[in-house]
Amino acid sequence: MLQRLVGPEVSISSTQVSRATAQLDTGLQAWRERPLEETPYVFLDARYERIREAGQIVDCAVLVAVGVTATGHRRVLGVSVALSEAEVHWRQLLSDLIRRGLRGVKLIISDDHAGLKAARRATLPSVPWQRCQFHLQQNAHAYVPRLDLRKEVALRIRSIFNAPDKAEAQRLLNQAVERWKKEAPKLADWAEANLPEGFAVFDYPSGHRTRLRTTNGLERINREIKRRTRVASIFPNAASCLRLVSALLAECDEDWMTAKIYLTMKA
Repeated sequence: MLQRLVGPEVSISSTQVSRATAQLDTGLQAWRERPLEETPYVFLDARYERIREAGQIVDCAVLVAVGVTATGHRRVLGVSVALSEAEVHWRQLLSDLIRRGLRGVKLIISDDHAGLKAARRATLPSVPWQRCQFHLQQNAHAYVPRLDLRKEVALRIRSIFNAPDKAEAQRLLNQAVERWKKEAPKLADWAEANLPEGFAVFDYPSGHRTRLRTTNGLERINREIKRRTRVASIFPNAASCLRLVSALLAECDEDWMTAKIYLTMKA
Protein backbone atom coordinates (compact mmCIF):
# COMPACT_ATOMS: atom_id res chain seq x y z
CA MET A 1 0.00 0.00 0.00
CA LEU A 2 2.70 2.48 1.01
CA GLN A 3 4.75 1.59 -2.06
CA ARG A 4 1.79 2.33 -4.33
CA LEU A 5 1.35 5.73 -2.67
CA VAL A 6 4.94 6.91 -3.01
CA GLY A 7 5.74 5.16 -6.29
CA PRO A 8 7.88 2.14 -7.18
CA GLU A 9 11.03 4.20 -7.60
CA VAL A 10 11.07 5.19 -3.91
CA SER A 11 12.61 2.68 -1.54
CA ILE A 12 11.32 2.67 2.03
CA SER A 13 13.12 0.62 4.63
CA SER A 14 11.57 -1.05 7.66
CA THR A 15 13.65 1.30 9.82
CA GLN A 16 12.06 4.33 8.18
CA VAL A 17 8.59 2.85 8.64
CA SER A 18 9.31 2.15 12.31
CA ARG A 19 10.63 5.67 12.83
CA ALA A 20 7.58 7.24 11.17
CA THR A 21 5.26 5.04 13.23
CA ALA A 22 7.01 6.03 16.44
CA GLN A 23 6.68 9.73 15.57
CA LEU A 24 3.00 9.25 14.79
CA ASP A 25 2.43 7.42 18.07
CA THR A 26 4.14 10.21 19.98
CA GLY A 27 1.91 12.83 18.37
CA LEU A 28 -1.27 10.83 18.94
CA GLN A 29 -0.32 10.13 22.55
CA ALA A 30 0.15 13.87 23.11
CA TRP A 31 -3.29 14.48 21.58
CA ARG A 32 -4.89 11.86 23.83
CA GLU A 33 -3.19 13.43 26.87
CA ARG A 34 -4.00 17.06 26.07
CA PRO A 35 -5.67 19.13 28.83
CA LEU A 36 -9.46 19.27 28.76
CA GLU A 37 -11.77 22.18 29.49
CA GLU A 38 -15.16 22.78 31.02
CA THR A 39 -17.51 20.35 29.28
CA PRO A 40 -21.18 20.39 30.36
CA TYR A 41 -22.32 17.48 28.19
CA VAL A 42 -20.49 14.16 27.76
CA PHE A 43 -21.47 11.34 25.38
CA LEU A 44 -20.08 7.83 25.84
CA ASP A 45 -20.24 4.87 23.48
CA ALA A 46 -18.24 1.84 22.34
CA ARG A 47 -17.74 -0.30 19.27
CA TYR A 48 -15.79 -3.51 18.75
CA GLU A 49 -12.83 -4.34 16.52
CA ARG A 50 -11.13 -7.67 15.89
CA ILE A 51 -7.58 -7.82 17.27
CA ARG A 52 -4.92 -10.52 17.49
CA GLU A 53 -4.15 -10.98 21.18
CA ALA A 54 -1.80 -13.68 22.53
CA GLY A 55 -2.13 -15.69 19.33
CA GLN A 56 -5.93 -15.52 19.28
CA ILE A 57 -8.45 -13.33 17.48
CA VAL A 58 -10.55 -11.42 20.03
CA ASP A 59 -13.13 -8.64 19.90
CA CYS A 60 -11.79 -5.57 21.69
CA ALA A 61 -13.87 -2.60 22.77
CA VAL A 62 -13.03 0.85 21.43
CA LEU A 63 -14.32 3.23 24.12
CA VAL A 64 -14.99 6.79 22.94
CA ALA A 65 -15.94 9.94 24.83
CA VAL A 66 -17.21 13.06 23.06
CA GLY A 67 -18.34 16.28 24.68
CA VAL A 68 -19.93 19.67 24.14
CA THR A 69 -17.79 22.35 25.79
CA ALA A 70 -18.87 25.51 27.57
CA THR A 71 -18.36 27.38 24.29
CA GLY A 72 -20.85 25.10 22.54
CA HIS A 73 -18.30 23.26 20.40
CA ARG A 74 -18.11 19.50 20.05
CA ARG A 75 -14.81 17.89 21.01
CA VAL A 76 -13.43 14.36 21.09
CA LEU A 77 -12.47 13.96 24.75
CA GLY A 78 -10.83 10.57 24.83
CA VAL A 79 -10.46 7.09 23.39
CA SER A 80 -9.08 3.78 24.58
CA VAL A 81 -8.94 0.18 23.40
CA ALA A 82 -9.80 -2.46 26.00
CA LEU A 83 -10.62 -6.15 26.12
CA SER A 84 -14.24 -5.41 27.06
CA GLU A 85 -16.73 -2.81 28.30
CA ALA A 86 -16.24 -3.99 31.88
CA GLU A 87 -16.38 -1.42 34.66
CA VAL A 88 -12.61 -1.37 35.11
CA HIS A 89 -12.04 -0.21 31.53
CA TRP A 90 -14.73 2.47 31.51
CA ARG A 91 -13.56 3.67 34.92
CA GLN A 92 -10.00 4.01 33.60
CA LEU A 93 -11.17 6.13 30.68
CA LEU A 94 -13.37 8.38 32.83
CA SER A 95 -10.65 8.74 35.48
CA ASP A 96 -8.20 9.79 32.77
CA LEU A 97 -10.62 12.44 31.52
CA ILE A 98 -10.96 13.85 35.02
CA ARG A 99 -7.19 13.77 35.53
CA ARG A 100 -6.76 15.76 32.32
CA GLY A 101 -9.08 18.50 33.56
CA LEU A 102 -12.61 17.47 32.62
CA ARG A 103 -14.94 19.57 34.76
CA GLY A 104 -18.36 21.21 34.85
CA VAL A 105 -20.13 18.07 33.59
CA LYS A 106 -23.90 18.54 33.85
CA LEU A 107 -25.16 15.50 31.96
CA ILE A 108 -23.83 12.16 30.69
CA ILE A 109 -25.55 10.58 27.69
CA SER A 110 -25.05 6.89 26.91
CA ASP A 111 -26.74 3.58 26.34
CA ASP A 112 -27.50 1.28 29.27
CA HIS A 113 -24.54 -0.96 30.08
CA ALA A 114 -23.70 -2.43 33.48
CA GLY A 115 -19.97 -1.74 33.28
CA LEU A 116 -20.44 1.84 32.08
CA LYS A 117 -23.13 2.51 34.67
CA ALA A 118 -20.91 1.30 37.52
CA ALA A 119 -17.93 3.30 36.27
CA ARG A 120 -20.03 6.44 35.89
CA ARG A 121 -21.34 6.13 39.43
CA ALA A 122 -17.83 5.61 40.78
CA THR A 123 -16.16 8.54 38.99
CA LEU A 124 -18.95 11.10 38.45
CA PRO A 125 -21.60 10.07 40.98
CA SER A 126 -23.43 13.40 41.19
CA VAL A 127 -23.84 13.91 37.43
CA PRO A 128 -27.31 13.10 36.01
CA TRP A 129 -27.57 10.42 33.34
CA GLN A 130 -29.60 10.47 30.13
CA ARG A 131 -30.22 7.02 28.66
CA CYS A 132 -30.22 7.11 24.86
CA GLN A 133 -33.83 7.38 23.69
CA PHE A 134 -33.05 5.76 20.35
CA HIS A 135 -31.74 2.63 22.05
CA LEU A 136 -34.68 2.60 24.45
CA GLN A 137 -37.07 2.57 21.51
CA GLN A 138 -35.12 -0.29 19.95
CA ASN A 139 -35.01 -2.22 23.24
CA ALA A 140 -38.81 -2.02 23.50
CA HIS A 141 -39.19 -4.30 20.45
CA ALA A 142 -38.07 -7.28 22.52
CA TYR A 143 -41.12 -6.90 24.75
CA VAL A 144 -43.78 -6.44 22.07
CA PRO A 145 -45.65 -9.78 21.85
CA ARG A 146 -47.14 -9.29 18.37
CA LEU A 147 -45.79 -7.76 15.17
CA ASP A 148 -49.00 -5.82 14.56
CA LEU A 149 -48.42 -3.95 17.85
CA ARG A 150 -44.96 -2.69 16.97
CA LYS A 151 -46.02 0.41 15.07
CA GLU A 152 -48.49 1.50 17.75
CA VAL A 153 -45.90 0.96 20.50
CA ALA A 154 -43.25 2.88 18.56
CA LEU A 155 -45.61 5.82 18.04
CA ARG A 156 -46.56 5.91 21.73
CA ILE A 157 -42.95 5.86 22.89
CA ARG A 158 -42.06 8.56 20.39
CA SER A 159 -44.92 10.74 21.65
CA ILE A 160 -43.70 10.25 25.23
CA PHE A 161 -40.18 11.39 24.37
CA ASN A 162 -41.52 14.30 22.28
CA ALA A 163 -43.62 15.62 25.18
CA PRO A 164 -43.11 19.31 26.01
CA ASP A 165 -42.00 18.60 29.59
CA LYS A 166 -41.30 15.80 32.06
CA ALA A 167 -44.74 15.94 33.69
CA GLU A 168 -46.48 15.40 30.36
CA ALA A 169 -44.03 12.65 29.43
CA GLN A 170 -44.82 10.86 32.70
CA ARG A 171 -48.56 11.28 32.12
CA LEU A 172 -48.29 9.77 28.65
CA LEU A 173 -46.13 6.95 30.00
CA ASN A 174 -48.69 6.15 32.72
CA GLN A 175 -51.41 6.12 30.08
CA ALA A 176 -49.39 3.77 27.86
CA VAL A 177 -48.56 1.44 30.75
CA GLU A 178 -52.25 1.11 31.63
CA ARG A 179 -53.07 0.20 28.04
CA TRP A 180 -50.20 -2.28 27.72
CA LYS A 181 -50.98 -4.08 31.01
CA LYS A 182 -53.77 -5.96 29.25
CA GLU A 183 -52.25 -6.81 25.87
CA ALA A 184 -48.51 -6.69 26.63
CA PRO A 185 -47.85 -6.99 30.40
CA LYS A 186 -44.10 -7.58 30.02
CA LEU A 187 -43.83 -4.45 27.89
CA ALA A 188 -45.80 -2.50 30.50
CA ASP A 189 -43.45 -3.57 33.29
CA TRP A 190 -40.34 -2.86 31.20
CA ALA A 191 -41.57 0.56 30.05
CA GLU A 192 -42.54 1.67 33.54
CA ALA A 193 -39.07 0.77 34.86
CA ASN A 194 -36.91 1.86 31.93
CA LEU A 195 -38.46 4.70 29.90
CA PRO A 196 -38.07 7.27 32.74
CA GLU A 197 -34.29 6.84 32.33
CA GLY A 198 -34.74 8.77 29.08
CA PHE A 199 -36.42 11.73 30.82
CA ALA A 200 -33.35 13.49 32.27
CA VAL A 201 -33.12 15.65 29.16
CA PHE A 202 -36.35 17.45 30.16
CA ASP A 203 -34.39 19.20 32.94
CA TYR A 204 -32.19 21.01 30.40
CA PRO A 205 -32.84 23.95 28.04
CA SER A 206 -35.42 23.12 25.36
CA GLY A 207 -32.99 24.24 22.66
CA HIS A 208 -30.49 21.57 23.79
CA ARG A 209 -32.83 18.59 24.10
CA THR A 210 -32.74 17.39 20.50
CA ARG A 211 -28.95 17.15 20.66
CA LEU A 212 -28.89 15.49 24.10
CA ARG A 213 -31.59 12.86 23.86
CA THR A 214 -29.52 10.20 22.02
CA THR A 215 -25.96 9.11 21.28
CA ASN A 216 -26.68 9.18 17.54
CA GLY A 217 -24.04 11.82 16.88
CA LEU A 218 -21.35 9.65 18.43
CA GLU A 219 -22.62 6.61 16.56
CA ARG A 220 -22.11 8.45 13.28
CA ILE A 221 -18.45 8.74 14.27
CA ASN A 222 -18.40 5.01 15.00
CA ARG A 223 -19.78 4.29 11.54
CA GLU A 224 -16.97 6.35 10.02
CA ILE A 225 -14.45 4.43 12.12
CA LYS A 226 -15.97 1.18 10.89
CA ARG A 227 -15.71 2.35 7.29
CA ARG A 228 -11.98 2.90 7.74
CA THR A 229 -11.16 -0.06 9.98
CA ARG A 230 -12.92 -2.66 7.83
CA VAL A 231 -9.93 -2.41 5.47
CA ALA A 232 -7.69 -3.80 8.20
CA SER A 233 -10.19 -6.56 9.05
CA ILE A 234 -8.01 -7.89 11.89
CA PHE A 235 -5.53 -5.65 13.71
CA PRO A 236 -2.18 -7.26 14.62
CA ASN A 237 -2.42 -5.81 18.15
CA ALA A 238 -4.30 -3.32 20.29
CA ALA A 239 -1.69 -0.59 19.68
CA SER A 240 -2.29 -0.61 15.92
CA CYS A 241 -6.05 -0.33 16.47
CA LEU A 242 -5.62 2.56 18.88
CA ARG A 243 -3.26 4.28 16.43
CA LEU A 244 -5.76 4.24 13.54
CA VAL A 245 -8.79 5.15 15.63
CA SER A 246 -6.90 7.97 17.37
CA ALA A 247 -5.80 9.42 14.03
CA LEU A 248 -9.40 9.39 12.75
CA LEU A 249 -10.76 10.97 15.92
CA ALA A 250 -8.00 13.61 16.02
CA GLU A 251 -8.95 14.60 12.48
CA CYS A 252 -12.61 14.78 13.48
CA ASP A 253 -11.74 16.84 16.57
CA GLU A 254 -9.78 19.32 14.46
CA ASP A 255 -12.73 19.75 12.10
CA TRP A 256 -15.06 20.39 15.03
CA MET A 257 -12.74 23.04 16.48
CA THR A 258 -13.15 25.21 13.39
CA ALA A 259 -16.81 24.38 12.72
CA LYS A 260 -19.84 26.37 13.82
CA ILE A 261 -20.93 25.89 17.42
CA TYR A 262 -22.96 22.78 18.05
CA LEU A 263 -25.10 24.26 20.84
CA THR A 264 -25.77 27.83 21.93
CA MET A 265 -24.82 27.60 25.58
CA LYS A 266 -25.80 31.10 26.71
CA ALA A 267 -29.47 31.87 27.19
